[in-house]
Amino acid sequence: MKSVKNYVYTERAHFMCPNMHFGIMAKIESNYDERQLRQSVDTLQKAHPFLQSLIAEETDTGRLYYQIQDCLNIPVLVKDEVALWQQDYEEISVRGWNVKKECLLKVVVYPNENEFQIFFIAHHLLCDGRGLLQLAEEFAEHYANGVMPQFAPECLIQGLNDLPSNSDLPLISKLIVGDANRKRKKEKQQVTYGEYSVFERAYIQKCKIKRDIFTVCNYELEEIQTLCKQHSVTVNDYLIAKMMLEENTNKVVIAADIRNQTKCYRQGAMGNYSTAFSVSVKKNEKNIIPLAKRVASQVINICMHPQKEMLVLACYIHMQPELIDAVAISTLGNFESKAGTFVGRNMFGFGSQNGYSITNLGKIESNIIAEANFIPPASPANKKTWGVLTVNNHMKICTSNLITER
Repeated sequence: MKSVKNYVYTERAHFMCPNMHFGIMAKIESNYDERQLRQSVDTLQKAHPFLQSLIAEETDTGRLYYQIQDCLNIPVLVKDEVALWQQDYEEISVRGWNVKKECLLKVVVYPNENEFQIFFIAHHLLCDGRGLLQLAEEFAEHYANGVMPQFAPECLIQGLNDLPSNSDLPLISKLIVGDANRKRKKEKQQVTYGEYSVFERAYIQKCKIKRDIFTVCNYELEEIQTLCKQHSVTVNDYLIAKMMLEENTNKVVIAADIRNQTKCYRQGAMGNYSTAFSVSVKKNEKNIIPLAKRVASQVINICMHPQKEMLVLACYIHMQPELIDAVAISTLGNFESKAGTFVGRNMFGFGSQNGYSITNLGKIESNIIAEANFIPPASPANKKTWGVLTVNNHMKICTSNLITER
């Protein structure tokens, strides 16, 4: 059967934007064997076409797509000290990520006597957080039990038809995006990937990310779960309220998995099948549960209205690719584009860089993965980001804090 070419659509926002990588580090309760590990990584790559792909550009149309390579190895680095994972992550980050030449996944391994830690670092063009968690689980099952991952051909969101009904932009938003598209077209000068790469490395050098990991142990998590159940809120509502109180903010952007809502998703596929929306509550409470209830009400309301829940994806679909490419470099760098700067400051949050965001990947149970951390992407829009993952009833929260060198 002839494969369908996967073009970059909503993922275009990750193409020329710095810090669009993230990771999952998992502790594997199994003896380390280098040959066996490489075999498991190769098996995953054969099951997922995007792990075999680079981002390529059509010469006649300029459209970007995932181009499968005949020979593309996933790099696997073996390191001694897991305590230095942040340093290893930073070394990968600071070089930038050339998606036209480098595999969209990189792996770092920390062997130990009876176990090992494996660090999957993915570019956002490969997948979202849920996709990377799935990959970590597939690796663990193959490595420890020989369970073969299911071949999953990707089929990305290509337009509004792949989203729920009534997901299109409101009229005023369409007019704003349309005006920005026209202004960008008149500017004519286009950002090259080479220009972006120079900007990316300079930006990462200037804007450092400090990361910390906090563990919520079993009994504390059980108390939170019980409290949430009593008051009919979710643990995620609780975490959003907690961030609002701790960071003294009344607005938090949260990620939402929409695999069950898209018409194109195929079980087990890599790719981005998530949206993001902001929850804004007037913060006149100092107690977490009343605030969590108000957050819950907002989330329910947004999720009942696809036009609100899918807003960011609809924006990407309506924006011209050349406009999306110019947003980060014109707002944060020295590329001249009034249209790109307008969108970056007013729609993407790159002007103030003062956003707060949470991505909660939920919970899994595993007898192979003892524990795991989710290191979230550090969007240039955010001052602080939380990445949350619960494994075997142990919740871990990784905070990413933007530190700008003036």
